[in-house]
Order: sequence, then structure tokens, then C-alpha cells
Amino acid sequence: MAAVNQMANVTPQQALKEGARAYYSGEKDKALSPLRYAAENGQAMAAWKLGRMYAQGDGVPEDDLQAFQYFSQVVREYSSDGPNARSAPFVASALVELGRYFLTGIGDTPVKQNTYKAREVFTYAASYFGDADAQYNLGLMYLDDKLPDHDRRLAARWLKLAAVKGHVGAQAKFGELLYFTEELTTARITGLKWMTLARRQIVGGANDTWIVTLHEKAFSLASEKERRKSAEWADEWLVKRGHVVASSN
Repeated sequence: MAAVNQMANVTPQQALKEGARAYYSGEKDKALSPLRYAAENGQAMAAWKLGRMYAQGDGVPEDDLQAFQYFSQVVREYSSDGPNARSAPFVASALVELGRYFLTGIGDTPVKQNTYKAREVFTYAASYFGDADAQYNLGLMYLDDKLPDHDRRLAARWLKLAAVKGHVGAQAKFGELLYFTEELTTARITGLKWMTLARRQIVGGANDTWIVTLHEKAFSLASEKERRKSAEWADEWLVKRGHVVASSN
């Protein structure tokens, strides 16, 4: 109650700033009350941040259903703001998180696996908001031959869109698709270029090992000339657009 009374004396924007200050100074327990107050009073970033905290168990017990509810709040309350609104990045990110939950479901909760819903959510975020992470996830869904509407052409389209925006995972998967698809033998060198570019940008974390393995496999099959051309192309891309780097996940 004391925390509620204290929040009543500040604006939602001030509460958001206070919650962010506490979070980034390492006092995550003190960030919760102001973030919740801000989320309940029109601050999309606060609701999104709480969703991320519960999804990752970051300063709170991990709770996917609670995270799902916060991400749903962001989408429900702010998706009509439009792709150019200040809330747009948080709405797009929340949509991606919801799509991932629909892909797997959340055990022992009303949130069940629903690949149709996941594709619908990813498509909205990918097309309306132009979100690279959504485009990447949509590409992966179209690549999966165990899912309905499997379509490698559409997969290539969405992966390329994300790759050009700097999504490292999309660069690797787009390159793999071009390099290892038999019908696209003339595109092999282009595929190796994208995989080399992805390899150049990873930081070596556990989530990036698949990119290293993929690139090494392709590199072992390529000629010396192809390797050199790919390395030169990747270096040129980074010089021109090195500031454009997105997630690898």
C-alpha cells in the first residue's frame, strides 16, 4: 500500500523513468512497483519490460504465463498506434514474443501450441511493423517442412528481408538456403557470402555455435576463390553497413 500511495504522487512517465533507473542500477526489486504503475497507466515500454523480466526470470521468478499476459497487454493496448508511433518497437517485439509462445505453448496453462496463430502474429509484425526478428521467425516457419504451408520461396523472401536489415541469424539461414538447395546451384556463392557475413558478426556465445558449424561446413565445400570472394564481400558490407546489426536468435 505504501508503494501504491507513493506512485500516486508521480506521473506514469516519471514512474517509468524511476523503474528504469532502479533496474539498470541493479536494484531490480525496486523497479517492479514503478514499472507496474507505469504499465497500468499507458506506458508500453513498462509493460514490455515487465514481460521480458518474467520471460527471462530477470529480477523476478521466471513466469511465462505472466510474461505472456504483459506482452498481450502491449499488443492489445498499443497495436493501433501504428508503425511510426513511439510504442511501435515494443509492440513489434511483444508480437514476436507472443508468436514464440504460440509455437510451443505454455505447459499447464490456457496458452496452447497454435502454429496457425504463431504464423499470423509473426506475419503481422513482419509486414505491418517491418520487424526483422518477426521476418526471421516467419522465414523459419516456412522452412519447416513439418508445418502446413511449407514454402521455401516464401522462406527465402522473409529471411532476405531480415538479413538485409542486419539480423545475423537470418543472414546465416538465408545463406544456408541458397548454398545447400540443389535447385539454386548458381546462387551458392551468394549463400556463402551471407553465411560468412553472419560468422563475422557473432560474439561466440552458446547461441551462436550453430552459425559457426554451418559456416565451417559450407567453407569446407567451397573453393579457395569462393572463400576469398565471400570474405571480401562480407568485409565490404561491414564497412558500409556495420552499424546495422540485429539479433542472431
